[in-house]
Amino acid sequence: MIEDVAAKVNADTALVRRGRYVSLDFLVGIGDTDYIVAVREGRVMSVGKRRLPLESVSFAIRAGRDVWTEHWKPMPKRDRHDLFNMVSAGLATLDGDLLPFMQNLQYFKDVLASPRAAAGEA
Repeated sequence: MIEDVAAKVNADTALVRRGRYVSLDFLVGIGDTDYIVAVREGRVMSVGKRRLPLESVSFAIRAGRDVWTEHWKPMPKRDRHDLFNMVSAGLATLDGDLLPFMQNLQYFKDVLASPRAAAGEA
């Protein structure tokens, strides 16, 4: 579902506008696979598997595949509905330069929730 992020974010004009000052790469770890999400002026330019460990990003958020699968359901279970709940429950880790993450917190929460199917779609 991570591959759907670019299309879903870029189709949401309000979300792109909210992230208009965001231009960076960040990492989403899903189980043992790392994905790099490239954002330029609020638009997701690409989402792809990390090819080399040397590829740098601003920050990383990692969780198990089952945690992300639940996060992307229309009505996720407790502690899987929000990034901070996932971290505080020990289900996810967040590291790196957290300043841009915190400065644009709602943008990143919405980007990472964008694959979530609307109620009735799933």
